[in-house]
Amino acid sequence: MSQNSLQTKPETAIEPRPLLPEPDELAAITAVERAGFSLAHRMNLGVWKRLMTFCQRHIGSLWIYIATYNLMNVFGIENVENSDPNRPLVLVANHRSFFDMYTVSSVIFRRTKRPITLYFPVRAKFFYDNPVGWFVNFVMGWMSMYPPFFREDREVRKREFDKYSMRRLVQLCTEGHGHVIGFHPEGKRNLEGGPYDLLPAQPGIGKVIYSAKPEVIPVFIAGLGNDLPKQILGNWTGGPKIRIWFGERIDLTEFYEKSDRLRTHKEIADHLMTKIAELGNNDKESTLRD
Repeated sequence: MSQNSLQTKPETAIEPRPLLPEPDELAAITAVERAGFSLAHRMNLGVWKRLMTFCQRHIGSLWIYIATYNLMNVFGIENVENSDPNRPLVLVANHRSFFDMYTVSSVIFRRTKRPITLYFPVRAKFFYDNPVGWFVNFVMGWMSMYPPFFREDREVRKREFDKYSMRRLVQLCTEGHGHVIGFHPEGKRNLEGGPYDLLPAQPGIGKVIYSAKPEVIPVFIAGLGNDLPKQILGNWTGGPKIRIWFGERIDLTEFYEKSDRLRTHKEIADHLMTKIAELGNNDKESTLRD
């Protein structure tokens, strides 16, 4: 797709020219992975991205609503509604289920009038190294699982591509009308302990936020499982209540006054997890009262 397709938006909403990987970064990944990236990159630009967003709003969010409406409880959605659509918004959430961000995205599409253009940075394994993963990205996320990161890949050379993905993610978090970026500071699903146990934060999100300075809202999610058929049937058979808590915008000014280094990035990430944990405590207290 040509860059000229971006000109079809109103002048106030023109997207910045998307960054592209350097030749040596592209060369670090396999031909299949390059094809997967090329497809996802194209689907996240211009007319294609607007089509994907339309499908997310009117198809994706609908089936999630149908599968959860008897169980869904949402708190603090006004914090998302009142965020500035002219600044990218990063939602930082705990991570226990495959369906965490899908469900959150459905809620914000259906319960706010805010412009929304979604991006979910994702580990590349499966979603980019396998055509089946490309298909899952399409049917589950309308190609919004982008940009990809190879940091967990056994082939260290592939991680060279992550330099590009980090630059691209920072760009998406710095400018762009209606951008909403979903991020799990824990870096992976927490499969141990209870719903209020959180893994340590990874510093990567701190680096992105320090560089981009977007609006940041914490999210706590509870009640979702990883068994899709069971999760859907629970909507009619009395499954656990799903609770999604959106916190107030996080003020990170004190961290922006510090030097740009790993320690600062980790402090930001830890602070985000503290805010997520506070929402978890709200959920725990609410559950005990009920």
